[in-house]
Amino acid sequence: MKVSDEQLKVFTIDSGLVSRKDIEEAERMAKEKKVSLKDAIVSLGSLSEDDVRRMEAHILGIPFVSLVKAKIDLDVLMLIPEPIARNNNVVAYTKDETSLEVAMLDTNDIASIDFIKKKVGLKILPRLTDVASIKYALLLYQKTLKEEFGDIIKSASQTLATQTDLDEKGLALLAEDVPVVKIVDTLLRHAIIQNASDIHIEPLEEKLLIRYRVDGLLHDAMELPAHVAAGVTARIKVLSSLKLDEKRLPQDGRFKIEADLERVSFRVSILPTFYGEKIVMRLLREGGGNFTLESLGFHGAGLEHIHDATRQKTGMILVTGPTGSGKTTTLYTILDILNAPEVNISTIEDPIEYQMPRVNQTQVRPDIGFTFAQGLRTLVRQDPDIIMVGEIRDTETASLAVNAALTGHVVLSTLHTNSASATIPRLVDMEAESFLLVSTLRVIVGQRLVRKLCESREEYTLSPKEREEMEESVDLKKILAVLKKEGKIEKDAKVSDIPFYRPKETKACPEGYASRIGIHEILPITAEIRELILQGADATKIESQAKKEGMLTMIEDGIYKAALGVTSIEEVLRVVSE
Repeated sequence: MKVSDEQLKVFTIDSGLVSRKDIEEAERMAKEKKVSLKDAIVSLGSLSEDDVRRMEAHILGIPFVSLVKAKIDLDVLMLIPEPIARNNNVVAYTKDETSLEVAMLDTNDIASIDFIKKKVGLKILPRLTDVASIKYALLLYQKTLKEEFGDIIKSASQTLATQTDLDEKGLALLAEDVPVVKIVDTLLRHAIIQNASDIHIEPLEEKLLIRYRVDGLLHDAMELPAHVAAGVTARIKVLSSLKLDEKRLPQDGRFKIEADLERVSFRVSILPTFYGEKIVMRLLREGGGNFTLESLGFHGAGLEHIHDATRQKTGMILVTGPTGSGKTTTLYTILDILNAPEVNISTIEDPIEYQMPRVNQTQVRPDIGFTFAQGLRTLVRQDPDIIMVGEIRDTETASLAVNAALTGHVVLSTLHTNSASATIPRLVDMEAESFLLVSTLRVIVGQRLVRKLCESREEYTLSPKEREEMEESVDLKKILAVLKKEGKIEKDAKVSDIPFYRPKETKACPEGYASRIGIHEILPITAEIRELILQGADATKIESQAKKEGMLTMIEDGIYKAALGVTSIEEVLRVVSE
């Protein structure tokens, strides 16, 4: 609810805080400059913005809170990430089982309230506050981190000043030191709150740089003194059950924590660099695989091709793309469709990213000789109906996967290729026989992830020159036909009528983007494609034939989603050109 100018005028005069003469002067200014009475009163200096907010709170019956020097629980404060709090001027300060009280400068900011409600899943109770309270609360974010890091910095300075080369026992003791445990716990918790997908801990000459990857982009999170690196690295090695005194060779590990009733797995990779050991941790939220193909961005004919492949009793379904393109999530979603009581499903993975009920999941252990090939060889003797192989990396695994699909199994797997059509030559390079591929391949999915636009996007249409430039890489007429076929645009629409959208920065969505979705190209293995495979055709010829048969390329699927307002053209081009 908003306070009208008339309500504010009556209350101000009745309260005696502003003279009638000053109110009349403010009214004249408001009319001349076409601003609100509130802005005019503040501009004249009759009242401060905070004074007006207190009056508005009284008129609306909304509590006014002052947070200066208030004790705010860290867990409650962190329910709203610092960037959101700073840009929206909104702070969480107290909660119960069903509701969260937030202090705001503008309780009419419905977009921010809705955004926070979706994020925390609680009823939001907005309270008016003043600028001093917001500034104080924002300082708590930095102060909290500094306080938690202060002990480790101080402790590390004292401990490592005299010990520059600790042995395994010394590192083990350092890893259990309370300040070290605090700083690592804070880093992990902060990353979960920020919805990061990766944490990068990078040793530099004079500092330890912490970066988070959020929605596919890396952001600096904080910097720590270089001498705390030993403690942080040791703690993460202990959590991951890695060798503490091994600093010359790369190591890989894994651990889990529970945060806000959510179990999160961390996949750890440690690599020796010039200034020390760089650590990258991938965050995997357990139970996070409850997706549908539609929610992942699949649609239309491509979606039907995948469903057709899942109804087959034999054959291979392959998902391709670079690291971090969502291949595993797509595989698990398909696996969830296939997961029925009457089938036996076994997987061989590196690592197991999501745990699924009624699925026999096995993790490879290359360090003891348990590879994908060896695991797959054993799996086919376990009477499976469906086999998922985490990744086809070598000739032996490719051969075994093809033969498993040939002998009565459905096989799901991933490869690192740039497009769906490039997958077939890649398998041939791995010495998979062409005549076996045409008998086993059912569908190949190529994919990338793009950032999604927020609801506050800006609509526009392409100029003739922009359409001409776009036509060099995509077929806009084909995209228009797909939009019409799927009922997304009017039947009589022209290419010039296709709407597109730009990001629009708001308080609730500072960058104009939030979350990610897939763009795909789905290549069904038709009779014509099989013929090209037997002829040894390259990726270009296979893609050309698939496009003739109606396949949307990855960039075309991206432009299709841009036309729906899901993402932007710029975002699609950024991702596809990477």
